[in-house]
Order: sequence, then C-alpha cells, then structure tokens
Amino acid sequence: MNINRLAEEYVVMRKKNSWQYIILSLKVKKRCSSCLSRMRPRYKRLVDNIFPSVPQDGLVKNNMEKLTFYALSSPEKLDRIGEYLFQKASRDISRKRNEFVMIAMEAMDQLLVACHAQTLNLFVESYLRIVQKLLESSEPSLQILATQSFVRFSNIEEDTPSYHRRYDFFVSKFSSMCHNNNPNLVTMEMIRMAGIKGIQGVIRKTVSDDLVENIWEPVHMDKIVPSLLFNMHTMKSKTDIVVESGISEEVNDKTDSFSLAESCLRELIGRASFGHVKSVIRPVLKHLDAHHMWVPNVFATQCFRILMFSIQSQYSYAVVETLMTHLDENGNASPKIRTSIADVLSKIIAIAANESVGPTVLEIINSLLTNLRTSVTRRPPSNTGLSESDGENEYREALIHALGEFAAHLPDYQKIEIMMFIMSKVPQFKSSNNPNDLHVQRMCLKSLLMVSTKYSSVQMNATFPQSFLDLLLKTLTASEDEIRFIVLRILHTLLDRHNNASKLSKATVNITKSEINLEKCSRSDTIFIRKHAQDIYVSIYESLEMTNNTVENVEAVYTTLALICIELLSEETVLDFIRLILSIQELAITNAVLSTQQKFHLHGLVISIMLLVAIVTDLHPLKDYVEKVIEQRKLLSATHLLPELSVHNEVKSSSLLPAGVLIEEPELTEALKASGIDITTETGPVLAHRRSWVENTNMSMKGSFTDLSNLDLDSVNSTPAMQRRFSPNEDLSFEAMKRSLLDNPVVRVEQNTRQTQLCDMFRNTSFQDLVAISTASKDEESLHSKITDVFNKVDISNKLSAVETTNQPIPIYETLFPELFAF
Repeated sequence: MNINRLAEEYVVMRKKNSWQYIILSLKVKKRCSSCLSRMRPRYKRLVDNIFPSVPQDGLVKNNMEKLTFYALSSPEKLDRIGEYLFQKASRDISRKRNEFVMIAMEAMDQLLVACHAQTLNLFVESYLRIVQKLLESSEPSLQILATQSFVRFSNIEEDTPSYHRRYDFFVSKFSSMCHNNNPNLVTMEMIRMAGIKGIQGVIRKTVSDDLVENIWEPVHMDKIVPSLLFNMHTMKSKTDIVVESGISEEVNDKTDSFSLAESCLRELIGRASFGHVKSVIRPVLKHLDAHHMWVPNVFATQCFRILMFSIQSQYSYAVVETLMTHLDENGNASPKIRTSIADVLSKIIAIAANESVGPTVLEIINSLLTNLRTSVTRRPPSNTGLSESDGENEYREALIHALGEFAAHLPDYQKIEIMMFIMSKVPQFKSSNNPNDLHVQRMCLKSLLMVSTKYSSVQMNATFPQSFLDLLLKTLTASEDEIRFIVLRILHTLLDRHNNASKLSKATVNITKSEINLEKCSRSDTIFIRKHAQDIYVSIYESLEMTNNTVENVEAVYTTLALICIELLSEETVLDFIRLILSIQELAITNAVLSTQQKFHLHGLVISIMLLVAIVTDLHPLKDYVEKVIEQRKLLSATHLLPELSVHNEVKSSSLLPAGVLIEEPELTEALKASGIDITTETGPVLAHRRSWVENTNMSMKGSFTDLSNLDLDSVNSTPAMQRRFSPNEDLSFEAMKRSLLDNPVVRVEQNTRQTQLCDMFRNTSFQDLVAISTASKDEESLHSKITDVFNKVDISNKLSAVETTNQPIPIYETLFPELFAF
C-alpha cells in the first residue's frame, strides 16, 4: 500500500468517524515518521543514534564512533553537531533528565579530544554554552559534571587561536563555588574542590592564549585569589570531613581543598610574568588586610612563602618590593600590624636575595632604612595613652632582622657595598641634643652591625675600604656611649676571622696561647695596618678620653685591641701598638677629667693588652716583665689596677700609686731589647709624648722608635729671632716627669689645680677676653715690633750713598713707585 492510497482511506475513515480511523491514523503516522527520518540531515541522525532508548545503558559506543568519523571527515559540520547537541542537552536539563545530559556531555568531550580542525572554535562555543547551562543549574551533580568536563577541555591544546571567546562567567561562577556553604559537608567539599579545579582550568586556558580575555585584570584577580586564600585558610582537611560525615574515604578525591587551592595558587604565580606579579600580590594583601590576618601572621607568612617558592626566580624580588610598598602604605597602622608585616618580610626576603642584583639590592636596603628613620620620628596620637616605645621597638627590630636576613644571602662583595651604603646614611655628628638624631644614628648602626655579622672577612683591605673606615672611625668618637659601643661591636665582627672575640670579651691576665686561634699575619694585612694604624689608634684613644665610658665600653675597647693584636700585629708593627698602650697608661695617670674608677679601668686594660701582645708575638722577656708587674700589683694591694674591671669602692684616690705597679720605660726597653727588638736611640727618650704616632703623617712607620725619637717635632728653631722657652739641658723625659709627680704629691696637686683652672678659663671666658689675655704681655713680640727691629738694624743711608756713587741705572720699580722708596 502506497502513501497516496493510505491518505485516501484516511480521509474516508475520518468522515465516517469509525474505530478503523484510529488504526489507520497510527499506520499513517508511522509511515510518515519513517519517511521524515530519512529526509533529516545525516549529522542529526548520527547524534540521535548515540542516545540509547534506556538512559541507564549509557552512550552507544558504536554509533559514537560513527559520529566521530563523520566529524573528522566533514569538519565543517562540527558547529552544527555542537549546536544540535546543545539543543538536546538544554531540553533534557529542563526536563530533569540528567542521565541524557551526562551522555551529551560525554559525547561532547569525545568530540573535543578527537577533533582539532580549524572550525573547532565554533564547536567550542556550543560546548561552553552547555557547560554554562550546567553550572547555572541548582543540581550539585550537574555543576560537578560541568567542572570536570571543563577541566578536560582546559588541557586540550587548540590548533587555532580564538578571537571572541570570553571566560568571565566561568571565573565568577567557579569563584562562587569556592565559597559554597552547603549544609552537607561532603557536598560542600566537593563543590568547593570543583570550583578550585575550574579556576585552575580557566588559568591554564587563558594564560597561554594572548587573544582571549586577559585573566590578569583586577576584575578577575580580585575574585580568583581571595577564593583560593579562603579555601587555604578556612576549609577543614579531608580527614575531618570524613570523620564528621561518617562516609568512606573512597568517596572523596585524592586531595583536600586546602592542598588543591595551594596547588592552584602556585600554578597561578608560577605562570605570571614580571608585569603580572603585582596583579597577584595585591589581592593577597587586600585579603589579609580585610580579614585582619596580619596579627598573628602565621597564615600571611605561609602565603608569601608559597608565592616566593613558586614564582619565577628572576621575579622574586618583585614580591619583596610590593610587600615593602604595602608596609609604607600602612605607615599609620598600629605597631603590631607593621611589626607583623616586617616579620613576614624578614622570613621571605632571604629567598629573593640570591636573585637580586645591582640597584635592586640598594633599593631594598634604602627602603628598610627609610622605614627605620620614619619609625624613629613617629609619635603616637595623644589620645591613645601610648608611650613612644610601645610596639615601635619590636617593629624596628623586625626591620633590622629583615635587613640581616637579606644581607646574609648576598655575596661578600655586595655585603661590603651594603655596609658602605648604610654607613653613608648614618648621621655624622660629634654630639646632638636632638634625641631623634641619636636614635636614627643608633638604629642605622644596629643595622650595620646586623649586616657585619653575616660577613666573613678575608683580607682587611677589602673589608675596610678607605671611605668606610673613615666614617666608622669618625663615629667611634661620638659623644654617646651606646653609639661607641655599637661601633666597637661592628669592629669586633669584621676583625674576628678566627672566632676569638668570645674568648676576649672581658679583660683578663689569665689567658694562654693555647686558648687563642692564631695565624701568621699576611703581607697585605701588614700593609693595611701600617697604612691605617694612625687613624685607628687615634680614634680608639679619643674614645677612651670620653667621661661617660662605662665598664662595657672599656671591655669593648679591650676586645678591639686584642683582635687587632691577634689578627694584624707582626714584628714590623708591634712597637707602634705598644706605644698606644703606653699612651693609654699615661692617659690614666695625667687626665684630670676622668673619674677614679675610669682610670682604674684603663690600668686594667693596659696590663691585659700588654700581656696579650707578649703572648701573641712570643716576646718572652716582655711577658716575664708584665707578669712581674702583675705580681707587684698583687703584693702592694693594687689589685684595683688589674682586671676584672669593676667598681672599686675601697680605693678613694688614684693620685698615689706605689712604685713598681706601672709599666716603666727602662724596664720595658730592656725587655724589648732582650726579645730581639732594636729600639736603641742616640739622643732623647725612647718614648715620646702620647700623640707621637700621629705627629708626622709623612713619616714611614717601620715599627722603630729611632725614627720618632730623632725627629725634631718643634718648629721653633726654624723661625728666626725665636728662642726656646726651656733649657736644652732640661730633662723632659717620661721617667723624669713621672718621678716628679710621684716624689712630690703636693706639686702634683698644684699642677692638677692649675690645669683645672686653665681648662675652666678657656671653657667659660669669652673669645675677646682670651685674646686680650694672650696678647697683653706679648706686645714686644708682635709682628710689627719685629719688623721695626729688623729695619732699625739696617744702615740705609750708607746703601743710598753707595748707589749714588755708582753709575748703575735706577731700578724700574723705584722710578714707577717712588713713594714706596722715599726715605
């Protein structure tokens, strides 16, 4: 029966309205549908055939292979296949037929993997519409299904770039899934993990394709980064969820949301270029600020360590720079917050140190020093009731610690540059009444001390460049005792190459050579000490002249001198060092300003260093003599002149010293001669006055007293008509002066009184009065009177007559300037 006859019978039966009409209509409908199906496009028939009659049977694999072969053979049909699959999946979603939806997604996934044609972009558009449709549903299973499919899609490398594809919806949706709060803990965990995986897929798909939407824009980063941090901070571990829910472990994924979020954050920062690093760091800082996660800073430290270890190494310093900028922006925040930020900085800055070069190093150091100076000058609000030091000290210590950690991982040559840079930032002044200036100087020196502890000295000429040494020694003579103490500690760390500083922290006369790590002084070190000994010794001497020196200061000077003795002394330079020691002893005897206790400390310092010199240089006669002096001090109850340095309340005066308790010049000379050191002189004393080692800067320092003793440092003889004010036969040796002081205490008291009065006069009298006093009795010695005497002695009339009698022409200057030669 053909179709025409069926149609005629259908019309007749419809008019009769009989039961046969129903049977015939079914036959017609079946035959028409069969014909219509043959007329439908092939791609639709192939798509329809992949769906089974019963959804539980799953995808029909044989028909799926036919559909895949058709798509590969006719790639221009891909976009239509995708559109048709989207229509069927949308209809199934609306009818809640989730099984058929899953079959459609599986077919989509297989087509994506199999096809790489240029027209795949149009098929992807249909695919993404299906994924978006699933994500918009309220079914967690469909959301997870869409996420899994999208992750598989993100791993596919497309042959052609896309020009109009956007992922802003996926970023927003996946980020919201990361904050899911489903009451079922298992469902919540699964949805959150799906959201994190989706974000990871978006990152992979967009970072490598420059033509798609820029994922690094703030509108996207402000959603992605906080979502990851939220899961890293708040989500419970998988074990806790399993215990609370009572389900088996197979239900969960292999990882928990915390680990997955951390992995995603690592991948995100690892793919960031230099221009995009700050795009990731800024949302991190915003999140920590908004949720008050700086105090305590455990999570903040963890986040930044993850960033530092995941970023490309050449960009790591950009993280440090951004964090330091954030610290500057929080200058008005509470000290606890700033301290926490600085602490995080100190824990990550070492990671960036290895990759920082050139100006970057100094830029970081300068920023840290700027924050230190700002902290010193900061004043708390008056209504807070806080003192200036509340929290600020911890903040400053954190900055100094960060500076030290940064310097510790730099090469030595950069550490020297950093120390020179810091030293150039230290305010240079002898004294200041401004407490902020002193505090800035103190903080900068503490920073320098921290860097110096990370440096290992090899050669002193490399450790102490000229400009650095000059500034350091200049600061050593500052009026503040704490500042001098810090400078001495810096010298300890830089001089100590053999770990002897801890053994020499206190002055002692009970040290042996076996306790010290010794190494022969190299030629370069000998040249260094010969070149710079004058400046170093003068600075140390002037620091000991300060009246506010404490026991700690004197002991620090002892450690400095001891390290110089161990590291730098040789037979060529030992005599100048001994001269410094004797000058310190003379300072303890003659200075009228130092207290009695300070003089006792200097005597203990002198005897300890002199003994150490004898031990280090193996001068046994000198050692025997020093030990003899030590025993003499013990026998004559002068133990207050020995270490340990302390306050000696039982001794009231230092003007009377028993004979034999000081280091005497004749005995010292004999000991040095016995040790094989030639110090013989033709005339004058062996030891000149206390500043003799710096009187002549052009003098060659060869370690011999002969060169110094033969020098006539008084320039009076070179001036005509000037006479010395003392007899050449007068004995002005050190020994003669000491005998005059020890033999006649009354004279000593009178001299001290006169010296005190003279000091008071020059301190309190105005300049005009001092000029009048100094010139009142010297009119006859003025320049005018001397010139008059000279001209009076010349017989001018005889010279004029002699000129007239000769035929010599008159000089031109007398012709041009006759008024100057009129007599």
